[in-house]
Amino acid sequence: MSGRANKQTEAGGILYVVATPIGNPGDISARAIRTLEEVSLIACEDTRRTGQMLARHQIHTPTVSHFEHNEERRVPELIARLKAGEKIALVTDAGTPAISDPGFRLVRAARGA
Repeated sequence: MSGRANKQTEAGGILYVVATPIGNPGDISARAIRTLEEVSLIACEDTRRTGQMLARHQIHTPTVSHFEHNEERRVPELIARLKAGEKIALVTDAGTPAISDPGFRLVRAARGA
């Protein structure tokens, strides 16, 4: 982890945008697994689908739903947690969040905060 990331942790939380496999759940990277294990919360498009992937990799990090229809109320909650110093991972059902999936509002709000 860079010095900049360490300084961010002291002053506030970190939002990790974590890509998940589009096909086989076994294709997830070692770095993504490590990140999902180390954060305090995983914001995900579908908690059931993400839960299956997490169970396969024996990851027990709590999840919270974050999708198109609850973004307006969820984003302020997640930003408050980031400001309190938490590390949060953002994932979608498959692929990279904020590219073609929900997440851009959270990323934009985190940058602004």
